[in-house]
Amino acid sequence: MVKKIYKKEKRESFFQKFTNCVLTVLIATAIGTQMSSAANNNLRFVQVSDSHFSTFEENTSYKFLKKSKELLEDVIFQINTSGPYDFVMFTGDLVNKPKKEELVRFFGVASKIAYPWYAINGNHDISIDGPLTKSEFCKLLNSHNKYMSTEKIYYAFSPKRGFRVVCLDSIIDYKLTSNGEISKEQLSWLKKELDSHKKDVVVLCTHVPVDEPYSSPDHKMNNESEIKELLKHYTNPIVVLQGHYHCTKINQKDNVIYVSTPSLVTYPNAFRVININSNKNRTLVDVFLKETGLKDIQKRSKLRLLGIETLYGSDSDRNVTIEIKK
Repeated sequence: MVKKIYKKEKRESFFQKFTNCVLTVLIATAIGTQMSSAANNNLRFVQVSDSHFSTFEENTSYKFLKKSKELLEDVIFQINTSGPYDFVMFTGDLVNKPKKEELVRFFGVASKIAYPWYAINGNHDISIDGPLTKSEFCKLLNSHNKYMSTEKIYYAFSPKRGFRVVCLDSIIDYKLTSNGEISKEQLSWLKKELDSHKKDVVVLCTHVPVDEPYSSPDHKMNNESEIKELLKHYTNPIVVLQGHYHCTKINQKDNVIYVSTPSLVTYPNAFRVININSNKNRTLVDVFLKETGLKDIQKRSKLRLLGIETLYGSDSDRNVTIEIKK
């Protein structure tokens, strides 16, 4: 009798172990799926703007050009030691003078970034009559960046499912001006991109702002209203990354968030870290301002300027969480 009870208990023990093992695997799989889903719903990236890289120029009244390389290297150090990031985006004015050799030197420093990086052109990157044309800029960018193989200076890519990054060419190269515009051809392409990604979070990158952080008739986007009218037709979250004005500003208009980022060589000598978390009910956009770790340079840069309040922005321009409900 005792022997039979012993065998029964042994069979039950084996069954329990088997059941527990199966449950453990199922629970672990469910948790793993949820964690993977959460990771896929999240996009974390860096925006660096207006680095104005220079190896031969003196400082100006508002640009610390002699320290541009050190400032860029500090940003890259911060990026590499605070990741992971899905990508890094340079929103124009990579160099201060449109010279091929300067752009190649910039790429040499940028290539030290531990994550995929991309770039768009600024007005300082393109020469009107010189050799650094838009076509040449694109060729150099492709040849010095293993993550890029674009045929046009404006392009788009999907860093992960549910997100689309659209990079615009806002630079006028047929006359000398600091104003910008998006060509008719490019607007048509932009509409097709937006139509194809109505359910995605779109990150729109431009050097010249679509939404002015402050009024500047000599720096504005000439067809700003046309672009904004196009964006009105879409209800998905759109985050617009802007540069050019060297200032810190965030403005929201319905489902569109405009993020203006300051220059590395002008106070506050800073860049952005942006985190987007999106699910079926809402999208959370966290925007942070990250200042240079080279505090002596930042202090000296600050002393050169008036109106630093506009450049530094308010608390909500520097760090903010914005919710877009779907």
